[in-house]
Amino acid sequence: MEKPAVLIVGGLGFIGRHLALYLHENDLASEVRLVDKVLPQLAWLAPEFAEACSKDKFVQADASREQHFPRIFDRANGKQFDYVINCGGESRHSQPDDVYEVRSYALSIALGKEIARRGIPAFIETSTAHVYKGGSTPRKETDKLVPWHKLADWKLKAAEELRKIPGLQYCAMRLPHVYGAYETGYFATGICLSAVHVDLQQDLTLLHTKDLKVNTLHVKDAASALFEAAKWLARVGPIDPQEGPVAFNVVDHNNTRQEHVANALTEVFGLKVTFVGSLASQLAKLNLDDVVDDMNEDSLQTWAELVEKAGITRPGPISPFLERDILKDQDMSIDGSKFEAETDWRPKYPNFGADSIREIVDSYKRMGWWP
Repeated sequence: MEKPAVLIVGGLGFIGRHLALYLHENDLASEVRLVDKVLPQLAWLAPEFAEACSKDKFVQADASREQHFPRIFDRANGKQFDYVINCGGESRHSQPDDVYEVRSYALSIALGKEIARRGIPAFIETSTAHVYKGGSTPRKETDKLVPWHKLADWKLKAAEELRKIPGLQYCAMRLPHVYGAYETGYFATGICLSAVHVDLQQDLTLLHTKDLKVNTLHVKDAASALFEAAKWLARVGPIDPQEGPVAFNVVDHNNTRQEHVANALTEVFGLKVTFVGSLASQLAKLNLDDVVDDMNEDSLQTWAELVEKAGITRPGPISPFLERDILKDQDMSIDGSKFEAETDWRPKYPNFGADSIREIVDSYKRMGWWP
């Protein structure tokens, strides 16, 4: 069989670039096109992405705008792409509603309509496990949906609207905290905070308890799962929208809790990590904005000094800045068995630990981001 032609929207983002690299290294596609609003020279691309994200594969465009569709979707051979994988949209937390509406929701809907019009057999989209009501038992795809924050809320709204588009073959991939080389989000914050507390010779104190679940997935596993989902959807064909939007949870086998993260940071940084526990967390919640503002003020000042001391003139996209939206006293715990049963996919990185943190820190050192 001929290899599929794959269009990756948000192709220079954290997951998008790793997906491009996965397809390139394993020679899985006949053609790969990366679409992003950001130019490659401004995307902090590491050298290993040079071929996978090369200029001849890249199109600078805003995929939420119809006038950009011909250069996004049209191929030289006149055929359609086989798979479209959307890794784009607003990834920052604590943004106003209109930012998510324009950059995430409108993007998904515009893509969905065009993909259905062109008869492309698989539209896969990255989503978040933060759409579920938290609970101590792992959430299944059919469990109650109560988005944690605006980012998750707009992802869910888009998924509900996409199911109404006639002929669209769509699947949302609900991912936990994705980590790996060059990550700039959840784990980057914790790693930078650790460096700050080592410099200050202070313990790192985490809100809530050691048992709080913060499930994880390696970015290379996220990339392979997205491709497997596209193959699966193209193979099974149309799914009745009355059965609800198709969604899969994807997660490693670690059942990661805050304790795992704390132990990994302790091993790598020689840092004592403590937990404030439930009661103190409840008190902190009453004035969480003040707590977060104080922490950010102290840590950003120290981080700036560390960066300056190290002679880093072009600081990378990492910092210890804490977003209030991710400091929830809710378990982020998901059950990924449905996806594994449907596709035979398994994570190559089933466990999260100290080596996971070392891999991230080493990637920052290679890029000259690490003080």
